[in-house]
Amino acid sequence: MVEKISKFFQKQPMMRKMLWALLFVFIFSVFAYGFKVIWLGIWVFTTGVFVEYLFEKQKRKPVSEAVLVTCMLFLLSLPPNTPFWVAMIGIAFGVAFGKEVYGGFGRNIFNPAIVGRLFIYITFPNYMTMGWVKPSLFGTDAVSSATPLALMRQGENLNVLNLLTGWRAGSIGEGPILIILAAAVYLIVTKTASWRLMISTYFSAAALTFLLDVFNVPKALPTLPAILSGSLVFISVFMATEPITAPKKIRSQWIYGIIIGTTGVIIRTFSLFLEGWSFAILMGNLFAPLLDEVIKDKKKKAPVQGQTKKVEA
Repeated sequence: MVEKISKFFQKQPMMRKMLWALLFVFIFSVFAYGFKVIWLGIWVFTTGVFVEYLFEKQKRKPVSEAVLVTCMLFLLSLPPNTPFWVAMIGIAFGVAFGKEVYGGFGRNIFNPAIVGRLFIYITFPNYMTMGWVKPSLFGTDAVSSATPLALMRQGENLNVLNLLTGWRAGSIGEGPILIILAAAVYLIVTKTASWRLMISTYFSAAALTFLLDVFNVPKALPTLPAILSGSLVFISVFMATEPITAPKKIRSQWIYGIIIGTTGVIIRTFSLFLEGWSFAILMGNLFAPLLDEVIKDKKKKAPVQGQTKKVEA
């Protein structure tokens, strides 16, 4: 049985490390929202893997383990009360039109998890903007609640400790900042994700949030709770660092992160959307190939052995 499963999936060690990092966020989400997260995950993973299998079967290729990462990222980005059929439509659309239509693994230019999430966000806005609940022990006391960003819009003060621990309403996996930061360390140490992308995304967003706050720009959010709310930390660690859609050159990565960070803050501050990071990721994806094309990294000139300076006679 195990051998059949191993042949069914294309071995991708980097993707397995990403799954390990995401697993602890998933465990927290079950603790905070209950076993319905597992139920929702079964539908998401089954649908995502099946859709990729249908495409790859035509090419006689195995299913990539990357689709498991896509499914996990998509699942953790959903509101806890998302209906399973909405989640199935979203992941099917993301895998099919965000990845497979481009030729499969390694050829997609957009993050498929984000493509799927935005599709159902626009198509089923009621489910994607009103499915928030306050965490409780295994979801035993699930009560509808506004997200921290919505509460800030209403002028309410937020508990910073709750923001750090993830004990507040939001997407299934966006909340536990301390766990996400531990995952970031693991991904950096194992060279699975780029620290440049994490830093440039998060701190560019934090810097712009601070400037808008300091200059009292209308609709600007208070800096500290704003940079600890929403999915900023989650997308900085897991979404912006997606290796296929991110640029490969060092200088390009810094600019790429800045594009995502600043775009997300602008959207969440001035648009009708309280959370703009999904749009920001797609904006970054759009510019990634161009950045690698036009930006050149500085190359160190290695000294030639035995080379001596010519002395004019």
